Amino acid sequence: MTGIVDYNAGNIRSVERALEYLNAPYILSKKPSDLENCSRLIFPGVGEAAYAMQQLKLTGFDIFLKDWVKEGKALLGICLGSQIIFEHSEEGDVDCLGLLKGTIRHFRNVWDEEADEAVKAAAPMQPIGLKIPEMGWNDLSYDNGSSYLLNGIPEHSDFYFVHSYIIQPEDEKIIKAHVNYGCKVPACVEKDNITAFQFHPEKSGKSGLQILKNYVKADITGGEKC
Repeated sequence: MTGIVDYNAGNIRSVERALEYLNAPYILSKKPSDLENCSRLIFPGVGEAAYAMQQLKLTGFDIFLKDWVKEGKALLGICLGSQIIFEHSEEGDVDCLGLLKGTIRHFRNVWDEEADEAVKAAAPMQPIGLKIPEMGWNDLSYDNGSSYLLNGIPEHSDFYFVHSYIIQPEDEKIIKAHVNYGCKVPACVEKDNITAFQFHPEKSGKSGLQILKNYVKADITGGEKC
């Protein structure tokens, strides 16, 4: 059984619809205790990092998720859920869950740092024609052997993004896919039992559904359940 973490910071319904389409059983709950016996979790999210962390602490999901990962259970982060699993976010200048080492930075700050120092000193840099947030479809390039959740999906497939902040992991080897948007943007990170996608699989058509199918395959094929 798959558990969906509901912490008042996400468009949960699109994730539910995707799992329903796959005939994959799930539990959606605002209570950690309801999800204790699930085999895997989906940790979605949209919105602002500081608010999300506040909600996680109010619901007890902050401690629950840390314990979940320590126990070696599978966790899938989506969008904001892919960011606040790291240590700190510039969005609201907030400390996050710290499940993975790294920070979350605004596009403009990353662009400025990567620009020529002389040009940057004259004016903030923004790649021509690019807007913040990145909103729309972008194609993946695979890194470091890719992820098992991308099995069956050709490289350079398109996925749907909506974000103003960028994952910056301490260890670049955990980046399993990226897109280009004025700089290299990590789109999938994976370490041990944690996989996270900056894009929205549940809004990315056939390729996105394949990711979720790979994740919940054991339930679809009559395997393990709660």
